[in-house]
Amino acid sequence: MAALELDPTPSTKLNPLRWRIIMPVCAYVEMTDGLQPHGPAWEQFAQAIGKCRPDILLMNEMPFGQWLARKNDFVVEDALQSVEIHEAGTAALAALNIPAVITSRPMLLADRLANEAIVIENGEVRPLHTKTYLPQEPGWSEVSWFSRGDGRFNIQNICGLGVGVLLCTELMFNEHARQYGRCGADLIAVPRATGSAHESWITAAKIASVLLPIRSRSPGSVIGAGRSGCSPIPS
Repeated sequence: MAALELDPTPSTKLNPLRWRIIMPVCAYVEMTDGLQPHGPAWEQFAQAIGKCRPDILLMNEMPFGQWLARKNDFVVEDALQSVEIHEAGTAALAALNIPAVITSRPMLLADRLANEAIVIENGEVRPLHTKTYLPQEPGWSEVSWFSRGDGRFNIQNICGLGVGVLLCTELMFNEHARQYGRCGADLIAVPRATGSAHESWITAAKIASVLLPIRSRSPGSVIGAGRSGCSPIPS
């Protein structure tokens, strides 16, 4: 399996290194904060990904609109707007005609949201996992905004690969990477919405990649995609 990093601009250049490609091919992007599923920027991205034509595209965590948890307290109107733009965004991702796109979306519950990882495979949307580990700190007040998931971390078949999902903070709990490895996962996908400091995330991904190939002799892959830029944190 080869992972291609895609710069979402018309001047996209793929990594010039020669890979021994074992299909499928995965690409990941780090989209700007406030992404809209339409307009010139989106069209540029669609053209760039169309030239790359990966089998699996990994987007960042809740990629459309502003990052909700930058605000300390839950606001119903903001939550509804985020659900609406992600519905439009899911349709726009399906229209890319990529065999599979992995990302996450907000789902409205009674009093808060759920952060649900999904795959859009051959135009059909399928839930993968609901975020269980939620931070509560400036810029990431997720306990205020989201309900915790059910704690299930199951492998899903995507394009012939066994795929597990860890949503952002969940990468730091490496027992789940170990669990995925024991169950024979080929790939751990990590949609993120993190800040500019990447060192700890790189370290966590390296640990997960070591734990992943426990059951088989062939190495698995850990691929993450975050946001570029950030929403202003209200004072």
